[in-house]
Amino acid sequence: MNSTSVATTEAAAADRWKSISLVFVCTLLGAAAQMLIKTGANTISHKDWLASLLGMLTSMPLFFGYAMYGLSLILLTLAFRHGELSKLYPVIALTYVWVAGLSVLILHEPMNTFKGIGVALIVAGVGMMGIGGSK
Repeated sequence: MNSTSVATTEAAAADRWKSISLVFVCTLLGAAAQMLIKTGANTISHKDWLASLLGMLTSMPLFFGYAMYGLSLILLTLAFRHGELSKLYPVIALTYVWVAGLSVLILHEPMNTFKGIGVALIVAGVGMMGIGGSK
């Protein structure tokens, strides 16, 4: 291998790690966005459809939650440029793991055995998807 091909291979590996890192950040942003959306949804009036609509348009947690989703989508687009979709997309499932944990910590929702098993299976599945390399 000459120095040019080694540099190209190293640059490609760095791009893949950047892509994985960006997708991981997207999972954290997505989980935080869902917490904000849930918080904002809890503050919306249930009087009538107009009051509900106005509540949706003026709720700061909803606004910031949707803004975080937008940022997450932009970062996801950048991540997909250099990574393998079959490796990157399963990482997005980690959002479910973060939401489950944050729901227990912040919203005081119960974590039962089945939810725990589901979280463990998601983590195991994402890990298994990442093990297989391209040739």
